Amino acid sequence: MEKEIKKSDYSAKDIQILEGLEPVRKRPAMYIGSTGPEGVHHLLVEIVGNATDEALAGFANKIQVTLFSEKKVSVEDNGRGIPVDIHEKTKKSALETIITYLHSGAKFGGNVYKVSGGLHGVGLSVVCALSKYLKARVKRDGKIYEQEYSQGKVLGPLKVVGKTSETGTIILFEPDPEIFKEIKFDKKKIINYLREQAFLSKKINYAFIDKTSKEEKKINFYFENGLVSYLKYLIRGQKMIHENIFYVCQKVDQIFVEAAFCYTDEFEPYEESFANNINTKEGGYHLTGFRSALTKSFNEWARKKEMIKKEEDALTRDDLKEGLNALVAVRISNPEFEGQTKAKLGNPEAKSAVEKAVLPAILEFFERYPQDAKAILEKCFLAQKARKAAKAAKDAIVRKSVLTGLTLPGKLADCITKNPEEAELFIVEGESAGGSCKLARDRRFQAILPLRGKILNVERARIDKILSSKEIKVLVLALGGGIGEDFDIERLRYHKIIIAVDADVDGNHIKTLLLTLFWRYFRPVIEKGYLYIAHPPLYRLQIGKEIKYLFSEEEKEKELKSLKNKNFSLQRYKGLGEMNPEQLWETTMDPKNRILIRVTVEDAKEADKIFDILMGDEVSPRKKFIQNWAKTVKNLDI
Repeated sequence: MEKEIKKSDYSAKDIQILEGLEPVRKRPAMYIGSTGPEGVHHLLVEIVGNATDEALAGFANKIQVTLFSEKKVSVEDNGRGIPVDIHEKTKKSALETIITYLHSGAKFGGNVYKVSGGLHGVGLSVVCALSKYLKARVKRDGKIYEQEYSQGKVLGPLKVVGKTSETGTIILFEPDPEIFKEIKFDKKKIINYLREQAFLSKKINYAFIDKTSKEEKKINFYFENGLVSYLKYLIRGQKMIHENIFYVCQKVDQIFVEAAFCYTDEFEPYEESFANNINTKEGGYHLTGFRSALTKSFNEWARKKEMIKKEEDALTRDDLKEGLNALVAVRISNPEFEGQTKAKLGNPEAKSAVEKAVLPAILEFFERYPQDAKAILEKCFLAQKARKAAKAAKDAIVRKSVLTGLTLPGKLADCITKNPEEAELFIVEGESAGGSCKLARDRRFQAILPLRGKILNVERARIDKILSSKEIKVLVLALGGGIGEDFDIERLRYHKIIIAVDADVDGNHIKTLLLTLFWRYFRPVIEKGYLYIAHPPLYRLQIGKEIKYLFSEEEKEKELKSLKNKNFSLQRYKGLGEMNPEQLWETTMDPKNRILIRVTVEDAKEADKIFDILMGDEVSPRKKFIQNWAKTVKNLDI
């Protein structure tokens, strides 16, 4: 047995003092969120953020990211260049001080940078601490200075390596494999991030140079119209229901406020918020202020035009969301972010500043464009009508559940366990497949829900119509957590929900319809990683008494080539119903052997866009999508 530790054993010798950047290397996730792929990209975001702060302060107009390999990247700006004179307290150069000391920099006093994202003063020093190699090159005072670092420590003295008439800073770094298990800079992520920054920083040029192949590639981003350009980019392929985009840009109480919105004929809302060019993915007071201004101004205008006659007819936040696409950005001198990864803005003063800027601007916009106001408000009141009808439909489902003693739908063959962590729900296509799956399953933990035909395309339907669909109503009752904004993941009856459809055109269509339904109305199921797609075999190959199951065309071709002159039989499974229960259990339902594909969403914006293209009303974007990807299609049934 280990020796019992007594209270008296705790003394001064047990206290660790971590010097320099050791705390960062000891607990990297505290500073960058994670040590996975997101953490690797967060290092780059910190450096680009510093360059952006220099640009927003008016000292730079060009920022360039160069990817040399999957593991090495540089960020260059044409700003003033990090100072290199000796720092009074550290007796080292300002450059070395900024790079090797936590909470050092020019962003605390408020004189050099009125607005910045890196107020913690840890950005560049954290990148240095978590890099296998970092080189800083500074152009200022007619000279080029250079210094190298590794794992938070200086490798050599600051050197003058040349002369120049330019100014600026170049930071080249390579993340440390001792910290990050997987190091790979994703070009698409970098490009998307730089595009976003260019939208948020009017008239600043952002460039991406790819030197990972023989042929160097360069992409430039430059936008004159800021958030309006960004909004147009986000709604590409959608149809606006009014002519003009709302935009306001104003300084209120020392806070710079910028906001833009428009309405499309879609149902899903899309909102993004930013503080000092940082994407506040969890919102904050600035987004709350925008929403409040929207609700108050819309109701004020509607009352003025006598569209609201009784107080119960006033528009709510829910009525305003349908088809709304909105962007809100603030620049604030002392942002209070929640956590080092800055996902939420916590400054209460941002709410009143945004509200003061946006509310009167919307009323002025409605005065200037009354036809736009009419189109927008008509859509909101239509959404209100649908919301009230949906509430009645939801209440009816709840009442039915209560009156029948929470009876589950008759189509559902439920499992014995009541523990959601153990329970699995197979959503299968048709009665035939449902019957086979019921015979094949393990009743202890596997439930089967057969759906008849193709469910409603929810991309183009309001919630009241969706709840009138018999198949969707059955699914809602089976899952047990409600639907849409009322969905409660804690009440979900199964933590593995498996879509099992036939490997043909109809099956793929049903799968897409179900994925659209889950994405739009049961999104937490996907975010929690509870949604899966079954991967049944395409072929059954028998050679004598030996039986093999083949899951792809490539696997089939490889096997057939190896058989040569042998006698064999090959059966193509067109549907789950063609397999007998033993085969179905062995290949598709047995946890020991089956293949399940977990449904994940890395980029919500892109997922939204793909569902809009594939399932929306507009034919042109879908046609373009098919033309672009037609050559990559495999296993298309005709």
